[in-house]
Amino acid sequence: MTANGIIQILLFFATVLLLIRPLGLYFYNVMEGRPMLADRVLLPIERLIYRASGVNPGQEQHWTSYTIAMLLFNFAGLLLLYLLQRLQQVLPLNPQALAAVPADLAWNTAVSFATNTNWQNYSGERTLSHLVQMAGLTFHNFVSSATGIAMAIALVRGFARHSGATVGNFWVDLVRCTLRILLPFSFMLALLFIWQGVPQNLHPYIHATTLEGTEQVIPQGPVASQEAIKQLGTNGGGFFNANSSHPYENPTPLTNFFAMLAIFTIGAPLTYTFGRMINDQRQGWAVLGTMALLCFLGVAGVYSNEAKGNPLLHPLGIDLAATATQAGGNMEGKEVRFGIANTALFATLTTDASCGAVNGMHDSFTPLGGLIPMVNIMLGEVIVGGVGAGLYGMLIFAILAVFIAGLMVGRTPEYLGKKIEAKEVQMAMLAILVLAASILGFAALAAVLPAGLAGPAAKGPHGFSEILYAFTSTTGNNGSAFAGLSGNSVFYNVTLGLAMLIGRYLMIIPVMAIAGSLVAKKIVPPSVGTFPTHSALFVFLLAGIILIVGGLTFFPVLALGPIVDHLMMTAGKVL
Repeated sequence: MTANGIIQILLFFATVLLLIRPLGLYFYNVMEGRPMLADRVLLPIERLIYRASGVNPGQEQHWTSYTIAMLLFNFAGLLLLYLLQRLQQVLPLNPQALAAVPADLAWNTAVSFATNTNWQNYSGERTLSHLVQMAGLTFHNFVSSATGIAMAIALVRGFARHSGATVGNFWVDLVRCTLRILLPFSFMLALLFIWQGVPQNLHPYIHATTLEGTEQVIPQGPVASQEAIKQLGTNGGGFFNANSSHPYENPTPLTNFFAMLAIFTIGAPLTYTFGRMINDQRQGWAVLGTMALLCFLGVAGVYSNEAKGNPLLHPLGIDLAATATQAGGNMEGKEVRFGIANTALFATLTTDASCGAVNGMHDSFTPLGGLIPMVNIMLGEVIVGGVGAGLYGMLIFAILAVFIAGLMVGRTPEYLGKKIEAKEVQMAMLAILVLAASILGFAALAAVLPAGLAGPAAKGPHGFSEILYAFTSTTGNNGSAFAGLSGNSVFYNVTLGLAMLIGRYLMIIPVMAIAGSLVAKKIVPPSVGTFPTHSALFVFLLAGIILIVGGLTFFPVLALGPIVDHLMMTAGKVL
C-alpha cells in the first residue's frame, strides 16, 4: 500500500461524510412530504401523475396492500422489459438492426433489471438497441431503485409510528423518490459525465479504419444518462460489456471519483433520514457507524492483498514493489488509469452497496482480494447496501442484535421503543435464511450438474469461486461477477434469474411483515433495563452479529473456493 493510495481512499470517505447530513435531511423532507422550494414546479407534476394513474395520494395503505402494489408494479415492468427485448428487431431506435434477444437471455435480463440486480449475461453494445437501453433498462434503473427506498421508508415508519395500521402509500413514495431524488441527481451527474467525455447520442455505430488497416467498430448511444442512474441507483448494469473500466463509461479519474461517490450518495445519507424519522439521530449515527466499520475493514483487506501481489511471481524475478516508475502489486485485470487503490476501493464499494458496477475484473484479483467482495454480498448487502435495501437489511440485523442482547439479560428485547417479539424475530430470520438457502442451494446444484460445470473458465477451487460468486451476486441483487463464468446458457439464465427473484422479493415480504407488525405497537419509554442501541457497544455488537452469522453460514463453502485457492497460491501450486 502507498501513501498516495491511502490518501485517495481517505479523501473519498471524508467527502461521503460531508454529504451525510445535508442529503439525509433532504431525503427526510422529500419522504415526509414537507414543504420545499421545488414544490411550485414539482407538485403540479405529481398531482398530474396521481390523476392519470388513479391514485389517491392522501390514502395510506396497510402493509399487505403496500407490498401487493409493489409486487404488481414490478411484475408489470418485468413483463414490459421482456417484450421490448423479444420485439427489438421490429421496434424503432435500432440503428444497428440488432436481432431479438433469445427467450432465456431476455428472461434473465428482465428479471435482473426489475430486481435492481443488473446482472448482465450479454454484451450491451452488441445485444440491445437504443430503445431497449433507454425505455427498458434505464426506466428500471429508476423504478427499481425507488422501490428499494420506498420499502426502507415503510419499515422506518413501522418503528416511528405507534398504534397505527398503515405504513404509507407505495405510489406516493415511488413518485417522490423518482421525481425529487433520482431524476434531478441523475441529471446533474449525467451532465458531469458528458463534460468529461461520456457519449450521449442516438447515433449509429462508427466504423473506423485503424493505422493497421483493419476496421474498428466504435459504439455510440445514450451512455451518460444510463451511467448516472446506474451508479446513483446502485444498479450497476453498464452500457458496455467492460462496464466502468470502459473509457466511454468512465474516461477520467474525475468520473471515477464521482462514479464511486454516487454509489454511496443515497444509501449512506438514508441512515441520517432514519434518525430524523424516529426522532433520535443517535440511532442513525449508530447504524452508519456499523456500516463504516465494516466498510473500512473491507477496503483495507482488498487493498492490502492486491498491493502485495501474487507470490508466484517472486521466483520469476518480477519486482512487485510499488515505486515511482511502477504500480507494483497485482495489476492484472486493473485499468492503469485507476491503479490498485482506486480499483480496490471501487470493488469494495460496489459490493458493499449492491451496485455491481466494476472498474476492474474481480476474477483477476488475488484469492483473498476476491474473497472480500464476495463476503460483502454474503453478509446481506447491509454495508450501505442498495438504495434503501441496505438500510432495511441492517435494521433486520439490529432486531437480531437486540434479541440476543435481551436473552443475555433475561428480558423482552426492545428496539427504538418497540417490543421485539416472536413474530419480528421469525420474520427477520426468514429474511436472512432465504438468502443463504438460495446462494448455497443454487451453487451446489451448479457444482454437480454438467450444465453448471460447463460455465466456469477455471478448474478447481477458482472455478468453484466463479460459480459461488455468481449465485451470491444474483441472490444479493448485486450484479457484479468474477467474469470468468460463461453465464449465457439456458441453465445459468434460468437459475440466476430465479436467484434474483428470491433475493429481492422473498426478503422484502418478511421486511414488510415486520413493518406492519411494528406500526401497530405502542412505543414504550426506555427504562433502566433497556439496552442502549446508540452506543459504541451496540455498534460493535451489531457488527459482530453480522460477521458471526455470515461466518457460520458461509465459511465452509468459502473454504472450498477462495480460501483453498489462497492456500494453494501461497504454497506455490496452481491448477
